[in-house]
Amino acid sequence: MGTATAAGLLLGFGLDRVLGDPRRGHPVAGFGSAAMRVERVTYHDSRAAGVVHEVVLVGAVTGLGIGLRRAVSGRNGRRRGDVTVARALGEVVVTAAATWTVLGGTTLAKTGREMADRLESGDIEGARALLPSLCGRDPEALDADGLARAALESIAENTSDATVAPLFWGAVAGVPGLLAYRAINTLDAMVGYRNARYERFGWAAARTDDVANLAPARVSGLLTTALAPVIGGRPANAWRAWRRDAGKHPSPNAGVAEASMAGALGVTLGGRTEYRHGIEMRPTLGDGPVPRVPDLRRAVRLSETVQVATALAAATSAYLRR
Repeated sequence: MGTATAAGLLLGFGLDRVLGDPRRGHPVAGFGSAAMRVERVTYHDSRAAGVVHEVVLVGAVTGLGIGLRRAVSGRNGRRRGDVTVARALGEVVVTAAATWTVLGGTTLAKTGREMADRLESGDIEGARALLPSLCGRDPEALDADGLARAALESIAENTSDATVAPLFWGAVAGVPGLLAYRAINTLDAMVGYRNARYERFGWAAARTDDVANLAPARVSGLLTTALAPVIGGRPANAWRAWRRDAGKHPSPNAGVAEASMAGALGVTLGGRTEYRHGIEMRPTLGDGPVPRVPDLRRAVRLSETVQVATALAAATSAYLRR
């Protein structure tokens, strides 16, 4: 940890800003494919099998991160006085590559802006086709306002999942933290559902993801609150919505992200939510009108500001822990 980690986090964040997600051969997609193959072996309709599935996959990825860190920092990862410039540069490069691999904030913001463009131009079918890349709602059941709300809620939640959380764990644990978090979050997205197949098997993935996001979601909420003036919002409103409404949400972490965003924007999120598997009545978060397309653009701008602030804070934290 230290200067090399701080530099690597900033460089990786910069790469994500410039390049976004790789279009082909994304390592996270490769992990997802491997997880599907492992699931064919580990799957049983029980929590115990889900725990085994989680431990095997997250353990393997964490071990890879530890091995990479040791490979570039010397035998057994020990620090010595004769650490060379080449070794330090190796740490920076590996941390930057891992950071770029696990971040998704640039693609998130780009997709949010593209959604706003399609809605403003009246291309509802195009907006519906784009929505699955943001969330699991049923796009055919949504009109323009519903699409804007769904996209905005996804921007709020995934600002934490796609950028704040991985950078948080990168600052705490370096490359192993970066890779382990992305594995945990990916497995939750794959099996952490309450349906007939995954109610028990996906329990471990969902609970592990909840724990891994407890601190990052609150960091995201604090930054969203503090930076509300960037989009013309008031920190007091964001704070009030967070404290009053976040606990109503079924997720201990998504509620924080969505409620603080709703308060910063001055809109109301939640309510009737249609998924392909059925309809859920979500609690309302925030005060004000339902979000419109301009609010979606404001949410993207606030998300990008929070992401930059997180990168700077994570790098500073890693540097101070050297």
